[in-house]
Amino acid sequence: MTLPLSGYRILDLTRLLPGPFCTWLLADFGADVIKVEDPQLGDYARWAPPLQGKLGAMFVTLNRNKRSITLNLKTEQGKEIFRRLVQQADVLVESFRPGVMDRLGLGYEQLRELNPRLVYCAITGYGQDGPFAQVAGHDINYISYAGMLGLQGDQDGPPTIPSVQVADVGGGALMAAVGILLALLVRERTGKGQMVDISMTDGVIAWLQASLPAFLATGQLPQRGMLNLTGEKACYTVYETADGRYLSVGALEPKFWEVFCRGIGRDDFVPRLNAPLAEQQAMKREIAAIIRSQPLSHWLAVFEGQDACVAPVLNLDEVIHHPQVQHRQMIMDVEHPLLGTIRQIGFPIKLSETGAQIRMPEPLLGEHTEEILKEIGYDEATIQKWKQENVI
Repeated sequence: MTLPLSGYRILDLTRLLPGPFCTWLLADFGADVIKVEDPQLGDYARWAPPLQGKLGAMFVTLNRNKRSITLNLKTEQGKEIFRRLVQQADVLVESFRPGVMDRLGLGYEQLRELNPRLVYCAITGYGQDGPFAQVAGHDINYISYAGMLGLQGDQDGPPTIPSVQVADVGGGALMAAVGILLALLVRERTGKGQMVDISMTDGVIAWLQASLPAFLATGQLPQRGMLNLTGEKACYTVYETADGRYLSVGALEPKFWEVFCRGIGRDDFVPRLNAPLAEQQAMKREIAAIIRSQPLSHWLAVFEGQDACVAPVLNLDEVIHHPQVQHRQMIMDVEHPLLGTIRQIGFPIKLSETGAQIRMPEPLLGEHTEEILKEIGYDEATIQKWKQENVI
């Protein structure tokens, strides 16, 4: 079976989470992803605890199906090698601050002269231009500027930091993967590559579909914990059970709300699905008391087989053993040459004819340097010379 991206070569200069997540998706579908790493440290995620064997656990999953070459891009010879790699590449992904690659002489305008078909994707916090283009940041900062963090949490409490890196993954990695695939589609028609400018902050703003359009239309600022989908409604929230567990309720539609109300013995709540705010808060308090009177197992039994949009709030151990997760193979047992059988996150994208595959484990730092250099025409003597000169 030929994978969808077989034959496409991607140079990945990124580290940690956003860029590697993007190229992880592409590598699983056949792209030849070459991690271009600093000879000394490489991708910082390699060493980030907790470790799986000698490598960071996150690194092991995110970098499967990739090869690693070490290059010192601060040396002229390292730059020359990189330029030759670019001539044979389809895509380049980097996540430096704007201008870094230009100062190295390896920016988009310079590289497109070498390879007009190159799709060059830059993932940054705030984009390639604008007054914040050079400002440092991390996920928490990007979701702050995007307005998302201010909407996270309870009405009377401080903003709550999400448990997943929304800007890194949703605003950065996923937007970058889509942008790269779009640019490749255009290249199929025109023969020309282009720049893909991904701002993680822009990406998070685009995620605010449940709140930002309403504000743009009405001018009314949404309040934390008081949006339709963040705690305002009794039908869409989380309730604590008698054993300290939690039950999520998402009974937004009348048919689901009716089933839920009957399940908790409060048929009188059925016509009050869209009651005013004060009534919603009163209902929430009454429902909370009812749910708190029984353990989670009781409520799961009550709603088993019922369309009430009710679910237990699972911990990760429960997630990986859940029958739906197992059926979808989102946790896979993988044979690793050094670690034996290990568990990894599966393929989130399912294609009926050309599904993803694990072809190789995550690379050791520089594991494929000689292999890749020989592929692009360098001989053994030259490669050994560059090792001694700390070029690779």
